[in-house]
Amino acid sequence: MSSSNRLNRRHPDDLIVGLVSVSDRASAGTYPDAGIPALQTWLDRALVQSPQYVTRLVPDEKAQVSAALVELVDGLGCDLVLTTGGTGPARRDITPEATLAVATREMPGFGEQMRQISLAFVPTAILSRQVAVLRETPDHAALIINLPGQPKAIQETLEGLRGDDGAVLKPGIFAAVPYCIDLIGGPYVETDPAVVAAFRPKSARRG
Repeated sequence: MSSSNRLNRRHPDDLIVGLVSVSDRASAGTYPDAGIPALQTWLDRALVQSPQYVTRLVPDEKAQVSAALVELVDGLGCDLVLTTGGTGPARRDITPEATLAVATREMPGFGEQMRQISLAFVPTAILSRQVAVLRETPDHAALIINLPGQPKAIQETLEGLRGDDGAVLKPGIFAAVPYCIDLIGGPYVETDPAVVAAFRPKSARRG
C-alpha cells in the first residue's frame, strides 16, 4: 500500500494511534461500540501529549480485520494499533489470527502479562488468546496489541493493578509500550505516572 496517504505529524513526537473494534453486532449497528471510546478515554488520561487517532469498526471477519491493520500501519502510518474484541475461543473470535497474519515479529510478553493481570479477577482469563506483534515495512514499523472487549478490562490491562494505597501491584502492559515504540523508530511517548508510569532505561530517557 502506498505511503502517500500517511497522516502528517504535527511535531516530531506526535503519536499516531489506530483504534480497531472488532465486533459483528457493533459494526452492523445493532448496539453502540464501547471499545473505541474506552480506549480513547484511557489514552487521553494516560498520555502527556494528545495523539492523533484513527478508528475502524469492523466485523469478525479475518480478511477485513487484517486489511484494517495493514491500512492503519502501511497506509496511514500509525505507530501503535490497539484492537478490542474477538480474542476468545468462540468460533467467530478471529482477531489474533488476523493480527498474526500481518505480523513480521511476535511480542509474546504482552499477551503473557495481559493474562496474568486478568487472572487476578477471573479464572476464565486463561481463555484469552490476545497477541501483540510488530508490523514492519522498509521505512516504518508499528506495534499492534489485541486488548479485551470490555471497557473495565481494557483499563485494567493497560494500567495494571494497584493496592488500596495506590501502589502498583502488577504493572499494566502500557508501561512497556513507549520504550517499545522508541526501539522500533517511533516518536518519544511520555505518560502521566499517576495513570501509568512508562519504564525506560536511564540511557533512553530525555532530560
